[in-house]
Amino acid sequence: MRMRKKKHRDDRLNACADFIINDFEKIKTEEKLFDNDNPVHLEIGCGKGRFITETAKLNPNINFLAAEKNLDVLLLAAEKIKNENIKNVKFFAGDANNFADFERGKVFDRIYINFCDPWKKNRQAKRRLTHKNFLEIYKNILKDGGELHFKTDNTDLFEFSLNSFADFGLNMKNITLNLHKSGFEGNVMTEYEKLFSEKGQPIYRCEVVF
Repeated sequence: MRMRKKKHRDDRLNACADFIINDFEKIKTEEKLFDNDNPVHLEIGCGKGRFITETAKLNPNINFLAAEKNLDVLLLAAEKIKNENIKNVKFFAGDANNFADFERGKVFDRIYINFCDPWKKNRQAKRRLTHKNFLEIYKNILKDGGELHFKTDNTDLFEFSLNSFADFGLNMKNITLNLHKSGFEGNVMTEYEKLFSEKGQPIYRCEVVF
């Protein structure tokens, strides 16, 4: 269901200006997006910001760049960060395609993809964020040895992704078919994950090394 446009959205986005990068050219070309040299992690599709907020609070010595193409959703995430005065997160309106011609090279230490659109029809496979075309993008922006952390509730997407990672020659670790019963420590839930897990749906997760 498409989210309705938030009241006073533009004014509210302006109020969060310190946490939002409006010009992607700045991300592509500027060496320092934060006032320190800490590692930078990227979340693609941050939704309403539960994951990035909690992860940033747990890791104050890591910087987080969060992408979300829906402005109404991005607004909610940015307001969370602003209200909690979290300094190590910045947002931009966009998605993985923005990084296709990234000029700064291998700058990210980790990428998070949580509960992305599974694009269920076979003809839509190239739109899946774990398709080989996107893996090429991630390879170009992740530091050598950098990792992609991937979570989904969709069985078919997870199977597709594992095969895609393997065909691309990537090593995988911490693969689980039921995250919340796996004993894995340090998991931070997204909004969707909380909803799905409360319904008893298994969550699939893996880490991929580039």
